[in-house]
Amino acid sequence: MHRKQNIITQKPRWKRELASAYRQPNALLADLQLSPKAFALSAAKTFPFLVPKSYAALMNAGDPADPLLLQILPRAEEAVCAPGDRKDPVGDLAARRAPGLLQKYAGRALLLLTGACALHCRYCFRRHFPYGEETLIHDLQDQAIQQIAADPGLSEIILSGGDPLLYEDQALSALLERLGQIPHVRRIRIHSRLPIALPARITEAFADQLAEAPLPVVLVIHANHPQEIGEAAREAIERLVRRGILIFNQSVLLRQVNDRVEVLAALSERLFENRVIPYYLHRLDPVQGAAHFQVPEHRAKALMKGLLSRLPGYLVPRMVREQPGLRYKQPIC
Repeated sequence: MHRKQNIITQKPRWKRELASAYRQPNALLADLQLSPKAFALSAAKTFPFLVPKSYAALMNAGDPADPLLLQILPRAEEAVCAPGDRKDPVGDLAARRAPGLLQKYAGRALLLLTGACALHCRYCFRRHFPYGEETLIHDLQDQAIQQIAADPGLSEIILSGGDPLLYEDQALSALLERLGQIPHVRRIRIHSRLPIALPARITEAFADQLAEAPLPVVLVIHANHPQEIGEAAREAIERLVRRGILIFNQSVLLRQVNDRVEVLAALSERLFENRVIPYYLHRLDPVQGAAHFQVPEHRAKALMKGLLSRLPGYLVPRMVREQPGLRYKQPIC
């Protein structure tokens, strides 16, 4: 028993935090002094619940309308199927080139490294994605790499998931080395929520690893509300910025979470304070189970006009929507 405990304590801090995350909504609600009537057990069964305690610590106790809580709490509305909702809202499966390899846009391809995330957002556009068939498990990695090497038109590889930063350091380093050996690949883009959802993942050693990668690395993080950028996230971002990693942020426009000009403006300001560039503000993808987060288009356009009148242009993210079959994200407003 003593030996087993020693092995557990030797795990990196971020793995220990992930292992101790909330996996039952009623446990989180009890700690937040909220009634368990606020969530739907059936929704938690169809799309599992997972919230790191460090992220939950940013929520306001006693507030059922907390903007972080609303993003992750299973609700009865998830059973409602609105017109136009789909399980594959952005056409991922039609973009498949090899197991774990998707391509929708010229010059870029996306590698799905894992189906795992550190935080289960209820609006996730891949909440129905068949990760068991498509993620880049090790015995399928060669097929994806061969496809990339055979296509000289690919200059950028995007690491996605799930969350690609849940990949082990050694495995991620090996993948970056392999991609760096392909002459026509010029850069790597990583899409990750971990600097916000599990900032302990961004250790000094990991930041060094990204800075020393054989190709330039661009990191796109995901924060929807300024409250999400706590002290731990600030420190994680600073570790990366200090090493010259270029960081962008993408958000999703969500009803009752960030659908106010004041909130979006504060988010842009806080991002820039931490050397992060506001990049995209996505209209919600029409994924089945998330229609209650949708903001009407006229309201979305009004929000963008409000931001443009309040902020300098470089702090205003581009509002876009993704539509299956289009070769680019469609700008709005």
